Amino acid sequence: MNRVGLKIAAAALFALAVGYVSGISPAYAGKVDCDAVMQELNGGKKVKEVALDQKISRTSVYKCRQKAKAAATASNAGNEVAAKPAASPAAAKP
Repeated sequence: MNRVGLKIAAAALFALAVGYVSGISPAYAGKVDCDAVMQELNGGKKVKEVALDQKISRTSVYKCRQKAKAAATASNAGNEVAAKPAASPAAAKP
């Protein structure tokens, strides 16, 4: 290995060690519990507070909010009764 490769490998190892010690978890560590997130949001907490409490990013909180909104819209769309077709004006005349 040349010196440049060795320096790059040492820097990568150092970065991993610092990340491990500081408690930075990788993005793929786990799924977000959107039910818990929405419960806290509906309880009056702000996005930043929920993100700090759940130890997730604010983006994840916003995504949970979007999913909940989409689910609510989908369930409301299924509950709508089909509109009754309007009678033609010709049928109204005797």
